[in-house]
Amino acid sequence: MAKREGWLGRLGNKLNRMEARLNERRAEVEAETSGDLPHPAGLGRASEAGAAEAGAAAAVATVPAPPAYPPVVPAPHLAAPAAPVRPDPASVVPWGMRVAAEASWRLLLLAGMLWVLMKVISEVRLVVLAFAAAMLVTAMLQPFVVRLRRLGLPRGLATAVTAILGFVVIGLVGWFVVWQVMENLDDLSDRVRDGINELKLWALDSPFHVTEKQINDIAKNLSETIGTNTEQITSAGLQGVTVLVEVLTGILLAMFSTLFLLYDGKRIWNWALGLVPSAARAGVAGAGPRAWRTLTAYVRGTVIVALIDAIFIGLGIYFLDVPMAVPLAVFIFLFAFIPLVGAVVSGALAVVVALVTQGVFTALMVLLVVLAVQQIEGHVLQPFILGRAVRVHPLAVVLSVAAGGMIAGIGGAVVAVPLVAVTNTVVGYLKAYSREQHHLGSGMIGPGPHGSTALSVAPEGEDRPTS
Repeated sequence: MAKREGWLGRLGNKLNRMEARLNERRAEVEAETSGDLPHPAGLGRASEAGAAEAGAAAAVATVPAPPAYPPVVPAPHLAAPAAPVRPDPASVVPWGMRVAAEASWRLLLLAGMLWVLMKVISEVRLVVLAFAAAMLVTAMLQPFVVRLRRLGLPRGLATAVTAILGFVVIGLVGWFVVWQVMENLDDLSDRVRDGINELKLWALDSPFHVTEKQINDIAKNLSETIGTNTEQITSAGLQGVTVLVEVLTGILLAMFSTLFLLYDGKRIWNWALGLVPSAARAGVAGAGPRAWRTLTAYVRGTVIVALIDAIFIGLGIYFLDVPMAVPLAVFIFLFAFIPLVGAVVSGALAVVVALVTQGVFTALMVLLVVLAVQQIEGHVLQPFILGRAVRVHPLAVVLSVAAGGMIAGIGGAVVAVPLVAVTNTVVGYLKAYSREQHHLGSGMIGPGPHGSTALSVAPEGEDRPTS
């Protein structure tokens, strides 16, 4: 009996050890499946506890254990295939096309704004031209106000003295031109008639084989044209009266604007500066004085150059015995405010007057004088007097004069070049100011990159813009 009980105890111990090894193997397989292997010490302690429990139950375990089968490992869970991610539409469009698209709608907005601005200016053209003329006159007279203030005169008195003297001088020049034209009108008519007869005789003797009948036919057609278009000429005269009224109104507006700009220009500028957004106010406040210095330098230099042209061309016309030399010199002075085009027009007028009054030789001499003075002006006077204060390319001058003349006539041609010069100065300063602020660490002026063109400039790790 005792031998049987000892054999059964040994068999139970073997079965318990086999069960403990099966449990350890099952635990290892489960740990490998979940990725978390248990600690070996923990497995040892679990084995010892299992052995102790097996020893306690050895007496009752009389049934042999079933055969051990390899553990069944569950198949890993297969995730469903992810749906294909569609790229951002803006990232698919080529970079050049994105830039062209964004530049295009901005250019369209600018073009629309300019079109509306031109329509508004065309409706109030008289007011705009009067204020522009007032700005030019103010730029010319402002240094005199400053000098009178330094001499101790009050601001109001200095402004009044400067404005009155300036308006008187301008009025005297206009009166002198009209007086000279009226005084020499009869003499000019006689000389023009004699010049036409001389040109007729020259054409008859010329190698062009012009007959007297052809010349008479031309004169007859001209007379008939004038007689037929009498109504149009009368309406043009009435329109001229309307233009004269508008000119007088513009002169009065320019005078009042000049007076207030001379007296209260700084306060007007500060008020206009308050309308600028605060983020851009510092840059505009720095660009304003520089623009004013450019305008002052342009007006002062143009006056000096025009005065030199008028004096030397007038002296040449006077010594060549061309009638109305002084009025022609005044016209040359006034037309000099239209760069390039004004010099050509005034010089052509002087040559035509010399041709019809003194003949071909005198006209050629006048042409030589005009060309010589204009060459000295273009290569010596303007670079020396204007210097680097006003630097505008000749192509920009021609295009701006043409555009100003098409928009607002002679007044637009006069205002176009100083407007381009001031704009060039302002844009150059604002670009330099923006670069300086960026280098100092203040960031770029204005909003940062956004839209589809900002995709390639977004830093790594940050969300790219979606709009």
